[in-house]
Amino acid sequence: MPSSGPDAARAVSRAPTVRDVADAAGVSPMTVSRVLRGGPNVRPEKVRSVLDAVAALGYRRNENARSIRPGQRTGLLGVIITNVTNPYYAQLQLGVEEVVAREGVRLLVGNSGEDIERERALVGDFIGRQVDGLIVVPAGGETGHLQAARSIGIPLVLASRRLEGMDADAVLVDDRGGALEGTALLISEGHERIGYLGTAASTFTGARRLEGFLGAHERARLAVDPVLVRTGQSDPEEARRAMRALLELERPPTAVFSANNRNTLGALRALSEAGERSRQLRIVGFDDFELSGMLPFRLAIVDHDARELGRIAAGMIVDRLRGADLPPRAVELPARLKR
Repeated sequence: MPSSGPDAARAVSRAPTVRDVADAAGVSPMTVSRVLRGGPNVRPEKVRSVLDAVAALGYRRNENARSIRPGQRTGLLGVIITNVTNPYYAQLQLGVEEVVAREGVRLLVGNSGEDIERERALVGDFIGRQVDGLIVVPAGGETGHLQAARSIGIPLVLASRRLEGMDADAVLVDDRGGALEGTALLISEGHERIGYLGTAASTFTGARRLEGFLGAHERARLAVDPVLVRTGQSDPEEARRAMRALLELERPPTAVFSANNRNTLGALRALSEAGERSRQLRIVGFDDFELSGMLPFRLAIVDHDARELGRIAAGMIVDRLRGADLPPRAVELPARLKR
């Protein structure tokens, strides 16, 4: 009976072989070979099992990474985002397309919904479709499936977020600096009770933007009331409820920093429902959105160019496909306050 999982990983003290990967994954060596070649017609669950075994065992193919000669490429690039409803990611995707279209490359786009298992399944599916590269907005801290994709020669770029222990090309945004500048604006205007609406603090961007919010208070020697800090909102409706809860406090905030555009939309809905007086509450939001400058609210935006982020990520993939032998690169785009 084949061994599997961590026990199989511990049992292999020498350089692991295809047979070891097959035993750990509970599949045949032929299936392993098909997965590692990016062959079609392998069920997604078997692809995931093989990639998990590759990551657990630290398996590396003996041959060089897959050939990138034009005749052997599929012309497909896998892009995995976390929220298909967020226009930010539409701009990122447009930036990617702008660059890779010139190379004759088409996109396969998947939505993880911030779910690591869905991300893992998408990576397996894209490998089965023989993508030439991956651009991923990572959902969380798990890296095994991404490490496995790299080990079989698939170029990878992380977009917007980095992962602990993942030494790959990455394009980031100055989340901390942008949040600090936006919060500092509110403090300079005399606000001392500033609310915070943010995504999960466990995510890369969520943690960095909360750090910027807290850092602006620390720099101004201004205490933060923990009751004003609300994290974990993943869509406008959750943000609307969080904003209503802030407005209903005995001492509500006089201003709010919102950590992304979906949270800002939810906050504005809550202010509209609360009446004219609440519309005077000052808001600074991270990430722009359509018609932000035409709304009847006291709103400022911390913005950056999502399309440019996509262009840079795509350029990194193209470099790898052309055979560039470079150490992992990281680019951080500025975030600017639009008053």
